[in-house]
Amino acid sequence: MSCDDELYWLETYFILFSRKQRPALAQVSESLRKANMHFELENHAADSEGLFDSILVESPEDHAAVEISYATGDAIIEQNLVWAKQLKSQLSPAQLQHLIKSDARLEVAHFERMSGSGPEPVGNEFGGGFDDDFGDEFSDDFEGPDGPNDMLDPTCLLTVVETLARLTDGLTFDPAAGEIVG
Repeated sequence: MSCDDELYWLETYFILFSRKQRPALAQVSESLRKANMHFELENHAADSEGLFDSILVESPEDHAAVEISYATGDAIIEQNLVWAKQLKSQLSPAQLQHLIKSDARLEVAHFERMSGSGPEPVGNEFGGGFDDDFGDEFSDDFEGPDGPNDMLDPTCLLTVVETLARLTDGLTFDPAAGEIVG
């Protein structure tokens, strides 16, 4: 990765759980390394007892990074109650109860890594790399942020979210979609 690379925020997911399930930083690091040995873990932070506060997960092969931070407090509880009211008809009783009892969360911010000032538009007038008939194949001139065929892959985000939800016994919430995932 170049020092000219920049991260562009794409979305944020929340892992909702009981603060009693807050993992140690060492547990988070170990779980993420086991989930994908190519992850680069940086900016580790823990509280005085070694419990997880934050970490940055870089995935060069996916052209992505994920910043994870721990949050708790009355604002988290209040927001979970609002979501519980909004999602009441869509959730199972167990999920609804889990959401209401959750008093902590991991905020998982997903970023795309772009080199320099970002990608140059390529392809048709709409910036896509599709052929003129919008066929099923990408045209040969499609170029992602770091060269031909280098595109953002959601694998990093999905792996991190799944790993953290399992580690905390948490619910994954996608605020953009307004739904519990998984």
